[in-house]
Amino acid sequence: MKIVIVGAGAMGCRFGLMLKKAGKDVTLIDSWDKQVEEISKNGINANYNGEEVHVDIPIYHQKAVDPSLKADLVIIFTKAMQLEQALEDTKSIVTDSTQVLCLMNGIGYEDILRKYFDGEHIIIGNTMWTAGLEGPGHPKLFGNGYVNMLNLGKSDKAVEGAQEVVKALDEGGLNAIYEKGIFFLIYKKICVNATMNGLCTILEANMADLGEAKASDHIVRNIVSEVVDVARAEGVEMNKEEMYQHVYECYNRETIGAHFPSMYQDLVKNNRLTEIDYINGAIAAKGEKLGIPTPYNHFLTALVHTKEQILGAK
Repeated sequence: MKIVIVGAGAMGCRFGLMLKKAGKDVTLIDSWDKQVEEISKNGINANYNGEEVHVDIPIYHQKAVDPSLKADLVIIFTKAMQLEQALEDTKSIVTDSTQVLCLMNGIGYEDILRKYFDGEHIIIGNTMWTAGLEGPGHPKLFGNGYVNMLNLGKSDKAVEGAQEVVKALDEGGLNAIYEKGIFFLIYKKICVNATMNGLCTILEANMADLGEAKASDHIVRNIVSEVVDVARAEGVEMNKEEMYQHVYECYNRETIGAHFPSMYQDLVKNNRLTEIDYINGAIAAKGEKLGIPTPYNHFLTALVHTKEQILGAK
């Protein structure tokens, strides 16, 4: 299976490194010049649970993809606002049989994916692995995680294809699971992303520090409550107290509490625009359409956009 990862940031590097170490045929594609240059010259050099690990992986800039490159599986890790341009720039790698696994943060990408992939070959999922970048080509990878996924296509072939992808990722140590309740899990992850990403970015704190600030709990619980209300309106059953407890797990310093979420890394560390419109902004937009109040998600979206503008993020 020829695997191409589109979006070779921190998480793309994690998946690429783990799959490559397992002997898989992996190629990376990214749009960040410094990342492409560093990995091209020196490979990926990762802090992998405290151990220095090196792998060499082919990488192309998304504007200069080898026209002979074809993918059996495309794994998407771009930023949400970059998705369509990335797919347009890399459409030459897609064949009639190419499968795509979308593991981006946020919700609502299916219509964009269908422009470039056969609907029977689209797999959506989420991952609870974490990753950070200490610099171009130098990811920091720690802790454990898993990947849940489900095919959108309904045919037997779509099911078989998704299960082949599960097997390939599982062989790479990524703990992949074929999960029929994927929409519950996507909203469960939104509860984490909608709280940890925006709040840690605005407050410039890691997740443990956020949790130790007692006044934050009122904000966290209201954001989660709004996410659950929207999910229920879309037919996804969720229990609010269970979701609060799930978010609280992020505060544990012995597991992932010391982690600074990806939105913090984008805006605070790298002065890049964020995915807020596809996380809190998407919940607010869905709430407006469904007639569900989402004032905390609206407000946090506006705060992050304000900080983007003050910092001149690009």
